[in-house]
Amino acid sequence: MTPYKNVSGDSGVSAYEIGSDFIRVRFSTGQTYLWTNASAGRVHIERMKQLAFAGKGLNTYINKWARKTYSRRER
Repeated sequence: MTPYKNVSGDSGVSAYEIGSDFIRVRFSTGQTYLWTNASAGRVHIERMKQLAFAGKGLNTYINKWARKTYSRRER
């Protein structure tokens, strides 16, 4: 997984992995969640990818728009 830049310094996201139709996010709690185009919708996945690359806003976006649309909790 790629370490999350955490530009703001207070994100709950610690790392992410991006694929063509998914994003996997590890939080500072150690929990890892998978979001897919099928579970959250392509628009949300693409926005989450952009925020992950930027290192800012991903945790806020997930809490506001994608919190309950994950495909599965992995750990």
